[in-house]
Amino acid sequence: MFQSLTRTIRDHTDAVFERDPAARNRWEVLTTYPGVHAVLCYRLTHRLWCSRWRWLARFLSHVARFLTGIEIHPGAEIGRRFFIDHGMGVVIGETAKVGDDVTLYHGVTLGGTTWKRERRHPTLGDRVVVGAGAKILGPIEVGSDSRIGSNAVVIKNVPENAVVVGVPGRVVNKDGVRTGEGFAPYGEKERMPDPVAKAVECISEHVHAVERRLETLEHDHRSPVPTDDEEVEGWNCPVEEGQEDQEQAGGEASRTASRTQTARRTGNG
Repeated sequence: MFQSLTRTIRDHTDAVFERDPAARNRWEVLTTYPGVHAVLCYRLTHRLWCSRWRWLARFLSHVARFLTGIEIHPGAEIGRRFFIDHGMGVVIGETAKVGDDVTLYHGVTLGGTTWKRERRHPTLGDRVVVGAGAKILGPIEVGSDSRIGSNAVVIKNVPENAVVVGVPGRVVNKDGVRTGEGFAPYGEKERMPDPVAKAVECISEHVHAVERRLETLEHDHRSPVPTDDEEVEGWNCPVEEGQEDQEQAGGEASRTASRTQTARRTGNG
């Protein structure tokens, strides 16, 4: 019993040193980290819960919640080296299952979406990192080595080695092979893509492509500009009509004068 408790404490303190550069020594971790206090208290309450001391388990869990700001139901199943950084506002439901080496930040909720007495909370695989304020809701599964971005709301299954962001959560990176980047603070990765910004960018590029195509079509099928001697269909210019009437009248007058002069010459002859 004592050896088991010692091993549990050592595992949790080692996990803190691996994932929090602010930790300096074991005494500081054991006395000032509410996430460690909440998890150690959970280990006790879970044993009581499994031994059917349900009320006592819930009461001690309530006391731990009051002291640490972290609520872990005694019925939840949590693996080894579980670490809650900062911890305030974390809620883990009764039927939640958490694998080994999982990291949660403050404000995370592993919640249920039904009032039925059945499995209603999520299952997290090994080495999952859940960013601050993220909500994972319902009896869904989050694959091992996945990362949930800060403030994401996850309501669907997440594959392994995936990065999820947004509301509702969307998978934005799926490698299929672990990248080996190690621990990522707050579930973030360098240059994490934004799916909404990407969609807007794609629409903008499509609009520009359509505009360029329209300009090309207009240039290829543009009609030639009419010259002064060509008549434009559907266009009547009153100035040009007046000029034509004057030219016709002048032509008739010239022809009349010519006929008159010819008649005079004939008569004189």
